[in-house]
Amino acid sequence: MTEGVEEHHPQQTKHNNDHRKVQRRDSGDVATYSITCSRTSSLQTVKSEPGLKKMVSCESEEQDQQEEGSASFPEVQHHFTEGAEDGAPDGGWGWVVLAATFLVMALTLAFPSCIGIFYTDLQNDFRASNTEMSWVPAIMTAMVHAGGPICSVLVECCGCRTTIIIGGILSGVGMAASSFAQTMAELYITAGIITGMGFCLSFQPSVTMVGHYFVHRRAFANALSSTGTALGLSTQPLLANYMLSRFGWRGSFLVLGGVLLNCCVCGAVMRPLGTKPKTEGRTNQLQQTNYLSVREKEGLKVCLRTTISTVMPFLRRHMAFDLLYSNVRFRVFALGVTWMMLGFVVPLVYLVPHATMYDIEQDRAALLIAILGLVNIIVRPAAALVLGLPRFRGSHGFVYLFAVAVLINGMSNCICGIATSFSGLLTYVIVFGISMSLIGSLLFTVLMDTVKMSRFPSALGLISLMDSFMLLIGPPLAGILVDSTKQYAYVYFACSVTGSTAGLFIMLSFYWLDRQKDKEAKKSFCQKDIHFQKPSTDCDYSQVPLKSINVRDIETVM
Repeated sequence: MTEGVEEHHPQQTKHNNDHRKVQRRDSGDVATYSITCSRTSSLQTVKSEPGLKKMVSCESEEQDQQEEGSASFPEVQHHFTEGAEDGAPDGGWGWVVLAATFLVMALTLAFPSCIGIFYTDLQNDFRASNTEMSWVPAIMTAMVHAGGPICSVLVECCGCRTTIIIGGILSGVGMAASSFAQTMAELYITAGIITGMGFCLSFQPSVTMVGHYFVHRRAFANALSSTGTALGLSTQPLLANYMLSRFGWRGSFLVLGGVLLNCCVCGAVMRPLGTKPKTEGRTNQLQQTNYLSVREKEGLKVCLRTTISTVMPFLRRHMAFDLLYSNVRFRVFALGVTWMMLGFVVPLVYLVPHATMYDIEQDRAALLIAILGLVNIIVRPAAALVLGLPRFRGSHGFVYLFAVAVLINGMSNCICGIATSFSGLLTYVIVFGISMSLIGSLLFTVLMDTVKMSRFPSALGLISLMDSFMLLIGPPLAGILVDSTKQYAYVYFACSVTGSTAGLFIMLSFYWLDRQKDKEAKKSFCQKDIHFQKPSTDCDYSQVPLKSINVRDIETVM
């Protein structure tokens, strides 16, 4: 039968053979070649039946269109299979990504605590007040979080690896340039805006990469990567204090700028799991063409409507404003974390000046921050091991542990406000460090449990933007309080109020939401149970055969 078809349709057979050779030469893909061969043989077999001729030709045309689309993006197919070859997620190259994220957090998130070492020297050199001086760590910390939308756009356009490298260059150049600052305004721009933006571009994509590489061990990976912040807290203050005594604050800033360039090395090993087809340029051209045509035909009103329809998906993709309305748990978590950030970083900024005010030496005051980092180094890996146990995987109770840690962290600030000796401040540092370790270990894990992983970068960007406002106004408000009262103790009492209330808000809100969810689940289960037990009213009746019944039986029944 096949030979008859080939003799009857020699041109079609020749066309199919040529098409097979073109597919083999152009794509070089075994899967595409096998699909083409199977389609050709099916076409030859079915063509002998006239009734199916039209249907087969339509299916072959659709397959041709699909193969052309796949052949136009051969690089995309290669990138999608790259992650599977690496053994990711939860292993393979993911451990290298985890180590790189560990170092990025050590260089970025822990760096603002070093400003407290240079606080007195900068204040004396620039003759600035506490309020003016507090803007330097405030701007730096705020930019780490406020640059979230910009970071999200760069990640989508360039990828996580390129964004981290750009962030490392910005942070290193900004810190080195701050060593030449002559005014406070120049220090705000270099050490605050440029360095802080570099920290943001390095830190947030690293966390996103860890979330993609680890799924079942996500809590363990996040807790272990956050230990990098503890490493930075324990080593950077001692390094900064040593360099301050040898080179002064200007030489120290120059050396630290070179150290921050190591973020570029960490970004270079962030191998992407997969990429999407880069059709943004074509899409932008089509949108621009449609925008101009609509503007010429419909007028300004329709143009404004078109612009809004273009901007809203952009905000939804990079800012996740829609989650504030659609996801109640994310709304509660975002508000609680934002309120917590008002007094979360301030104790670290004023710890060294507070200790030196009670005649504690500069070296011993810097040792307090180093001990704080040492506590984090011990607690965070232990938390990673415990949270990574099989019995805790997939648990939804992490948010309550996070809320308890926030509550303890806030209340511990009262110890620092009362303590006036090194032993009292040491007790404060230990309690504050343990609670801080749990917060850092669970923050991203709770956020990943609250939203889908596909929305995590935009959700993190929105929370970072909300946190940036509190981080920006927190140190200056504390500086105003210190200038008016001449005491640092009131700052720690205020931080105690904000932290404890934030922990209570998160705990009670999630408890109420879980109770409501359980009630709805029980209600729906009861409704399903009642519907299942309800007897059916549609009954089928059939006549009883009367062949075996006698007439006497009928008379007896009557």
